Amino acid sequence: MLEGMQNGTHNETYSGTLHAMHTDTERCVRAVQSKDARFDGWFYTAVLTTRIYCRPSCPVVPPKPENMTFYPSAAACQQAGFRACKRCRPDTTPGSPEWNQRADVVARAMRLIGDGVVDREGVPGLATRLGYSTRQIERQLLAELGAGPLALARAQRAQTARILIETTPVPMADIAFAAGFSSIRTFNDTVREVFALSPSELRARAPKNRANSPGTPGVLALRLPFRSPLNPDNLFGHLAATAVPGVEEWRDGAYRRTLRLPYGHGVVALTPKSDHIGCRLSLSDMRDLTVAISRCRRMLDLDADPVAVDDQLRTDPLLAPLVDKAPGRRVPRTVDEAEFAIRAVLGQQVSTAAARTHAARLVTAHGETVDDPEGGLTHLFPSAQALAELDPAALAMPAGRRTTLTTLVRQLADGSLHLGVESDWEETRARLLALPGFGPWTVDVIAMRALGDPDAFLPTDLGVRYAARELGLPSTPAALTARAAAWRPWRAYAVQYLWATGDHPINFLPV
Repeated sequence: MLEGMQNGTHNETYSGTLHAMHTDTERCVRAVQSKDARFDGWFYTAVLTTRIYCRPSCPVVPPKPENMTFYPSAAACQQAGFRACKRCRPDTTPGSPEWNQRADVVARAMRLIGDGVVDREGVPGLATRLGYSTRQIERQLLAELGAGPLALARAQRAQTARILIETTPVPMADIAFAAGFSSIRTFNDTVREVFALSPSELRARAPKNRANSPGTPGVLALRLPFRSPLNPDNLFGHLAATAVPGVEEWRDGAYRRTLRLPYGHGVVALTPKSDHIGCRLSLSDMRDLTVAISRCRRMLDLDADPVAVDDQLRTDPLLAPLVDKAPGRRVPRTVDEAEFAIRAVLGQQVSTAAARTHAARLVTAHGETVDDPEGGLTHLFPSAQALAELDPAALAMPAGRRTTLTTLVRQLADGSLHLGVESDWEETRARLLALPGFGPWTVDVIAMRALGDPDAFLPTDLGVRYAARELGLPSTPAALTARAAAWRPWRAYAVQYLWATGDHPINFLPV
């Protein structure tokens, strides 16, 4: 994935994938010695002499190569008896890009674990969602990540606990259960084992402007890391330009929206910064913290590997100037796959403004109301179950699109169609194409922005075709698809660069 790694004046190019990079000791040692932050989250360095594990970019003097060993996950390090470095905080690195660019069972399992499924439903629930036995899931995760689903979920609980300990004055007993621990004793033991500090010591060490600042009651202030570069223009521009009134807004330099979560609801404000995304979260139930963070990261595509993406797209001489001009574009995604599918249907063959109007009417009529003391958000986007009860005659749209929408929400509501982080991309595409009114554009925009397929492509999209014509690329769908084969597996990102050639509001960071 990543090509090129700078080590002082020594530059090496690596081709192929970084899949299972932790098994290539020589490669990992060079990454650690160069303190290359692009490898954070790809693997972890465990130091045999200190029993500490670090991210590759740890600022301390690198240990001797013979004292290093490498693991594919923080959970594997913890399971082997290593504790997290207090300097580089390896548990706070961006997630591995592998889980958002692959559709195999391990990647789907990791997305579900990130969404808190193991904490809510246990390993049997994880296996059921994936259609495998618990033994098969455990064996595959252990083989690739060095840790099973329980250990991976435990590492995630530890990180959630650390966030709450360091950024809130919430009592420790409440933090234990909010982070998903079954008992206070398990919480205390895990925190000590992972961080070599008690929960009280962690809070005492936190910067004064974090744990000890009163802030806004009930609001958590967090920093979401990402791999550089990140171009916020199309990312936040797209979310703001298509924002549904009452559910989303751009206010005071931040994209804000309501969140439907497993235990309750929330409101999040996301602000682009030079080296992180500022995140302010208000939750009705603190048990939703892990899920809320995971969904916001996914919406902003923060675990992407922009160097790998841009290097591949630069191989096309007509795309290279676009990439060089504004590298690091992300694919704007969603916090709710079913919501996005509904909105995609509302946006068929109409303008962005018209799509927002249709969505706003549904929100006002069928959305659940929420309080937002800090802004103008009023509702959660209506659930498929709520929309399944609507009268089709009340929809101000052509009869064909009414049928498309009502069929979609009915299947989402009764469970015959499921859209989630665990969805198999090709299988879900086929199921969507079988619905009335679903053509290639609708299916692929859902695959791109809801399911997270990094290779989804929109050759029939008018914006893509206009951009192709201006750049001298083929503009007919068949010819453009043939040319785009060289952009694989990152065609969804190529779409962002093609869209960026236009003057539509989606391409500009709001002011």
